[in-house]
Amino acid sequence: MPDPFAWLGNVIAYSLFGLSPDSAAGSAMQFFVMDVVKLFALLVIIIYLMGLLRALVSPERVREFVRGRPDWQARGLAVGLGAVTPFCSCSSVPLFIGFVEAGIPLGVTFSFLIASPMINEVAAVLLIGILGWKLALLYIGAGLIVAWFGGIIMQRFKPERWVEDYVWKIQMGETAIQRPDTSLRGRHRFAVAEVKEILRRIWKWVFIGIGVGALFHGFVPEQWVVEHLGDGQWLAVPAAVLVGIPLYSNATGVIPVAEAMLGKGVAIGTVLALMMSIAALSVPEMLILRKVIRWQALALFASVLAISFIIVGWTFNLIT
Repeated sequence: MPDPFAWLGNVIAYSLFGLSPDSAAGSAMQFFVMDVVKLFALLVIIIYLMGLLRALVSPERVREFVRGRPDWQARGLAVGLGAVTPFCSCSSVPLFIGFVEAGIPLGVTFSFLIASPMINEVAAVLLIGILGWKLALLYIGAGLIVAWFGGIIMQRFKPERWVEDYVWKIQMGETAIQRPDTSLRGRHRFAVAEVKEILRRIWKWVFIGIGVGALFHGFVPEQWVVEHLGDGQWLAVPAAVLVGIPLYSNATGVIPVAEAMLGKGVAIGTVLALMMSIAALSVPEMLILRKVIRWQALALFASVLAISFIIVGWTFNLIT
């Protein structure tokens, strides 16, 4: 059965716009149209279905679920919850304050902050649907490992001394958590609201990611990619991490770029390093975290992530 998304891309790029399939512009336009329709269709369906199941999840419940558990258990829960909850860097400040107030170790909090923007179930399903289950498992597995050990490394440096004073002074009163509407109609309303909110927050980054991927797919020569970003190019991995730092997106928005890079022959470890860097090490997220931790902790956090992503990239390039 032919791919309907590819068919639509062909119709719009080659028939409607009259571009040649052999031209760079035609190839880029076909890729852009195909991925825009495919990604947004999948996003609406996946976010809605996950919203039906996630009607009872909130930052407050995450905090209460982790509170008071042994360190190893709390870290495992924090990493797992970070991977299946929709909290991005914009939620970092309230979550950080809430975790500190609850007495959760900062190393555990950092594990959550690494996992949450870098891994989520929407990105996982999209990765499987667009890039295949093998790359999806590689990305998720690497992200979980980085989140687990990154938090442990942060904790060994005793980051409590670098938390802003006002965070420690915040006294959060116990507030009653509103009982959610668990009826089917209530869950439907919640799921629809989730679709609207998440799409409102990420649509422009998805468009930018698809646009970058389309330009890369259509205009970057495959021979150049093989020579500079293919297997055996060790400097390509740290370069990919550095390129990802000034960019801002999430794991979903990076998928079209990864698709185009892999299609051109970029080494898989280099692609993974870039995806992780954009999702978890962007400048905007660092500026948000600066509101609650001082520059010393921020520099340590960024260094731990950058080194981890480089190691992940080199490892996967070596074994694949």
